Amino acid sequence: NTKGSEIVKYARKFVGNPYVWGGNSLTNGCDCSGFVKQVFTKFGYGSGMPRVSREMARTYPTISASEAKAGDLVFYHNIKTGVVDHVAIYIGNGKIIHANNGVEVSNVHYRTVYKYARVIKN
Repeated sequence: NTKGSEIVKYARKFVGNPYVWGGNSLTNGCDCSGFVKQVFTKFGYGSGMPRVSREMARTYPTISASEAKAGDLVFYHNIKTGVVDHVAIYIGNGKIIHANNGVEVSNVHYRTVYKYARVIKN
């Protein structure tokens, strides 16, 4: 999956940049879905991509954890309400990149995963 690897490589350039709720700037600050949308826009996938994580989760088809590869999305939800409230880009090897406390790399299971989804059709 070379496209997914390119997406991850590009996303990594922004590690350490600030988290800003509602933000859409990869350099000046973004939130989780703003980060994902801006990264995917660079590769031509942004125009039809929803802006918020819960809409992204509804839009993209679910895949199994074992199918997940670089460039797929990982969604998290509020256990009490069931509402999706976070999205990350899967890097591979159990790691994600996301806008959380700034843009950072984390373990995919830092929270309970709601679903994995695929944006890039092969």
